[in-house]
Formats: sequence, structure tokens, C-alpha cells
Amino acid sequence: MIRVASYKKDSDQTYGLGATVVMEYLLHAREKVMGVILHPQFRSDETISKIKSLCGNEIPVSVEEKPFNILSKKENCFVICVVEKKEERIREGNHMVLVNPSNAGNMGTIMRSCLGFGVRDLAIIPPAVDHFDPKVIRASMGAAASVRTEVFASFEEYAAKFPSNHLYPFMLDGSTNLHETVIEKPFSLIMGNEATGLPSGFSKIGRPIRIDHSDAIDSLNVTIAASIGLYEATKGIDNHLQS
Repeated sequence: MIRVASYKKDSDQTYGLGATVVMEYLLHAREKVMGVILHPQFRSDETISKIKSLCGNEIPVSVEEKPFNILSKKENCFVICVVEKKEERIREGNHMVLVNPSNAGNMGTIMRSCLGFGVRDLAIIPPAVDHFDPKVIRASMGAAASVRTEVFASFEEYAAKFPSNHLYPFMLDGSTNLHETVIEKPFSLIMGNEATGLPSGFSKIGRPIRIDHSDAIDSLNVTIAASIGLYEATKGIDNHLQS
């Protein structure tokens, strides 16, 4: 049996829920996987075979129902991986920066967009949702296994560590339209809290950007704004070559 418990922020392990997420961890962050649990009712022989092959003799695989009752109440979850929590350091290059993100689903979705557009480094400025939370990992569809995420004490600490990055806060104050902006590399796309956006002080940092839209809505969801920003910032870059 593989030890599991309800997730807590101060625990030394987290969980990937669902076959897609588990496969992503086994393929891209195998060294973090401490074990895999299959539900007794899981009937996909092909997926089970792939998982067992990737686990080999090094990663334990068990078949049991109780962990699913503890970790996932959803009837469509049949695979869980236990993941060791390891603090990471982001690398020099293009970054996504989330300031005070509070929604686990949004953070996971932004991780997936980052991976899709080849931006594999994510900076978090607290207070923020726990990026190790299984809800974040599941919302990322396993992209959390490939996106390096680092939490900084403050935005100033982040900016001091990467002084060569061109800073682009997404906000209305003092901003230029995204399609009129040439985004220079290496860039930092800076997104604010889902409800409140970025503090007004960010209007004096770097080159603020806005995404114009019709007045039929008051704002774009942060995940949509982040994806649009990533698309514009990475046009012309071969995302397959980013690492």
C-alpha cells in the first residue's frame, strides 16, 4: 500500500489526479513520482500497461480504492500519482509572473498555456494559492510537471534577480495596446489578482500593456488575458525548442 493523506500545504508530498496528469509526470518529471495508485475499477488495459512500463521496478504501483475516497470524490478519476514536493528555481529567459493569484483552477490553466507557448518559467508573488495544490496540478492537465515554478517574497526580489528582463504589466493605467507593443526578449509578462488586478504602482514599472475589448464586458478572465499575452509575446518563436 502507498501512504496517502488529505493534502496539506505543509506536507512533503502532493498528488496528481487522473490518467493524463499521471502520464505527464511519468514522462516529464519521473524523479518526483513516489508511487502510482490504480482504482480497482480502472479498465483501460492499454493505459495501465503504459503506466506500469513507465514505472518499471523503481516506482511502486498499487491497486486499491481507499486513496480515491480520500483524495478524489469524482467518479471519473481512476489513477493517482504521489508526487514529491521539490522547490525549484526558474531560469533566465522569458517568464510569466503572477502577482497574488488566488484561484487554483486559474493558476493551473495558466501553467498549461505557458507550456503550450514555450514559457516554462513561472514566478509567483504571494500572497498566493499553493502551486503544489492537487487542484492546481489537475487544472494544468499535468503541465505542472514541466513548468518550473518559484515563489518570491516580493516582486522587488524577483525583479532584482532578473534585471535584464523587460517588464510588461497587464493593466489599464498608463498602458499601451498589446497589438501596438513590440515585446522584447527576455520578457516578463506580469498578471495581477483575478478580482483586483495589479496594484496601481505597477503602472510605473516597465511598459504596461492592455488588451482592448468591447464594452460589452468589463474585463477578460486572467487565464484568457495570459494566453493572449503569451501568444503575442511568442509569435515567431519555435515553441518546440524552448526548454
